[in-house]
Amino acid sequence: MANGQEQDLNQLLKVRREKLANLQEAGCDPFEITKYDVTHHSDEVKALYCAHEDELLAGRAPVNLDGLDEQAAREAKKADYNERRAIMDAKPIEVCIAGRMMFKRVMGKASFANIQDLKGTVQIYASKDALGDELYATFKKSDIGDIWGVKGYAFRTMTGEVSIHAEEMTLLSKSLQVLPEKFHGLTDTDTKYRQRYVDLIMNQDSKDVFIKRSQIIREIRNFLADRDFMEVETPMLVSNAGGAAARPFETHYNALNEDVKLRISLELYLKRLIVGGLERVFEIGRVFRNEGVDTRHNPEFTLMELYQAYTDYEGMMELTESMFRYLAEKVCGSTKISYQGTEIDLGKPFERLTMTDAVKKYAGVDFDTLDDESAKALADEKGLEYEDFHKKGDILNIFFEEYCEKNLIQPTFIMDHPIEISPLTKKKPSDPSKVERFELFINTWEMCNAYSELNDPIDQRERFAAQDANAAAGDDEAEHTDEDFLNALEIGMPPTGGIGYGIDRLVMLLTDSAAIRDVLLFPTMKSLDADKKAKSETSGDNNGFFTPNSKIDFSNVKVEPLFEEQVDFDTFSKSDFRAVKVKKCEAVPKSKKLLQFTLDDGTGTDRIILSGIHEFYEPEELVGKTLVAITNLPPRAMMGIESCGMLLSAVNNLKDSDGEELHLLMVDNHIPAGAKLY
Repeated sequence: MANGQEQDLNQLLKVRREKLANLQEAGCDPFEITKYDVTHHSDEVKALYCAHEDELLAGRAPVNLDGLDEQAAREAKKADYNERRAIMDAKPIEVCIAGRMMFKRVMGKASFANIQDLKGTVQIYASKDALGDELYATFKKSDIGDIWGVKGYAFRTMTGEVSIHAEEMTLLSKSLQVLPEKFHGLTDTDTKYRQRYVDLIMNQDSKDVFIKRSQIIREIRNFLADRDFMEVETPMLVSNAGGAAARPFETHYNALNEDVKLRISLELYLKRLIVGGLERVFEIGRVFRNEGVDTRHNPEFTLMELYQAYTDYEGMMELTESMFRYLAEKVCGSTKISYQGTEIDLGKPFERLTMTDAVKKYAGVDFDTLDDESAKALADEKGLEYEDFHKKGDILNIFFEEYCEKNLIQPTFIMDHPIEISPLTKKKPSDPSKVERFELFINTWEMCNAYSELNDPIDQRERFAAQDANAAAGDDEAEHTDEDFLNALEIGMPPTGGIGYGIDRLVMLLTDSAAIRDVLLFPTMKSLDADKKAKSETSGDNNGFFTPNSKIDFSNVKVEPLFEEQVDFDTFSKSDFRAVKVKKCEAVPKSKKLLQFTLDDGTGTDRIILSGIHEFYEPEELVGKTLVAITNLPPRAMMGIESCGMLLSAVNNLKDSDGEELHLLMVDNHIPAGAKLY
């Protein structure tokens, strides 16, 4: 912000505080008011008046302007308006509303203003004659953003707008900050997410999304109540975060002097309740996964899981298909919805494909004919990443994610997953290498995950042991043996169908929202204080982009090798080092390591570079930074994306550890994009 603009803003804020002080000195402190009796919302005022108008003016013919000149026509319309007003005002609709003033137009002894409440906005007419000198003067001095209570009667203006003629007004709260300019609203996305309260004030579309979100959750509860499900609550702090493949957040319970984790799933406790005889249970709750942030993922999100005794995954498919149709009809008014311009039909029977058949259909590979080694060889041939401990089933899932998901636009059940990726699921009796599991995909997204639940405690113990082995091999998302859960299974769990739904993604679909942050009231954001602390620790005029030597041991720092053993120094010396600006940064789908950078390299054409640094940086903290890249390398395909260049990093070995710490090379932001480094 320019100094002049900053000074202007500071002056405006100062004036607002002076107005508050004057009110307080006059004994009119708005912050001393504790309540206000609201009788109507803005939409109710308009609806009531229109209905009253239809009743009192029924049969009244429109004014006839045939043959009248302009002046005569104006007079005839005014006379007709006055007659209508007289009829309506004889039986007035008295209302009392409250809300934020979003617009004000002062015209001497009378003024108009718009008051915004939960349901919309309504115009008010304030006059000196009706309010008195003192109150009208207070109103004229009030600011956009102030919250008013207005008592009066509804009427229609000459221009046809249903309004409220104010007879009493009460200043309920003084706004000491300046709202964004009314014609453009809140357009800065960072502020939109950090200051959601301002976004809700300025953007009606945002408010509508969250009103609809509440409706969706309410209708889910209604749907399940009609099917005799019981809503329950289970622990968030757990000693063993199981039920999903994800890395948990860890914390410490002081009272018990015990390390605990935030839950990553709702599954294992809900199954304990099935064991206990609660035959149909569900929970809608927050879960926490220590992973990246992108347009479809947030570290904390809302999950709904349900479990039903004496049914299987076929029963869960029927329930899911019925619930999605029900929600679309209740919330959107139709089973045909539009998402970002694509029509999605929830009314037709959902397609059903096994994962093997899906890969055969979209990738042309029949995994039923492969073993572990041939599956890995095929992945190598296709350039797909996998871990050493992966088996054929894991590779099948990698192929599915790479070749199939992008084609699943209309609702599709993907069934019969490999056992390797489904440690809590019952085997298919006809093929023990697969399990009775499905995922519903819509618009390429996984919308839910369902099982015929594993209730064999001996089999479950063997699956947990395999997961423990994976964890020992380096899989930080592997499950761990849960002895209490195994004990519950040994007590005996009936055949059960279970399913989990990502509520945030469902809300995205039904509200046509492009990103998960648009449907989370307060999405996870990097703390602004973190940047301030980093700047306070820096020295000189470096804008906080550099870490002082005292904070890092540089004794073992080296520049990350560029295709080591393939590029000699002479070739390396010809590398074109350029400053690049990060325009956009996001996690690469299906990769735990890669970030995709969209860069301004000074050429006028965006440059895409992929870098395996997600372990060290979250995408949002890199946007706007100036980095160093080699820009004359040949394009290299990574996860099916062409990476055109390489970002430079410094790596140092951590003391007393085999681990390494990576630091992207960042330079001062005043260096222009495309500047060559020597």
